[in-house]
Amino acid sequence: MTLAATNGFLSPTGVEIAFLLVGIVTLGAAVVTVTTKQLVHAALWLVVALGGIAVEYLLLTAEFIAWVQVLIYVGSVVVLLLFGLMLTKAPIGRSPDADSGNRPAALAVAAAAAAALIWVVVDAFRTTWIDLDGPAQGSTKVSGSILFRHWVLPFEALSVLLLAALVGAIVLSRKGREREGDN
Repeated sequence: MTLAATNGFLSPTGVEIAFLLVGIVTLGAAVVTVTTKQLVHAALWLVVALGGIAVEYLLLTAEFIAWVQVLIYVGSVVVLLLFGLMLTKAPIGRSPDADSGNRPAALAVAAAAAAALIWVVVDAFRTTWIDLDGPAQGSTKVSGSILFRHWVLPFEALSVLLLAALVGAIVLSRKGREREGDN
């Protein structure tokens, strides 16, 4: 009996089972994120979805990328989103404005995008077998070097964009307060 027959799809390892379970939880959190009508709950479910992605990176032995995911997305982007919601006096409960009535079109676009993404990933990795029990493919030094050598400009652009969003939220909240003070 060969190694492929004993370690195939019919006999998954513990890491593969954990990867599948975390993936299902992450997918469920992502679906709840985009279907809830409460903005604060959507932001909190986004934390769960992004945290699940970080756990998936950990299971794939990409520790550096997992911590970058936690620090940048869970730590910064979601906190900025929550501050923006609080500063702009967005409704905390159910919001009738959160539903534009374009659900069928949005569902069609999401299904087409998901099908295209699945097709591209399956086509790209059709003949590739990833050994999760073997040594890590990249070290933190190599990942950090590539990240900060080739991706510095996008990170800086993102930081400027997030700063502009925060300043915009503060300006919008102050304009609302000035109007209330005029009455």
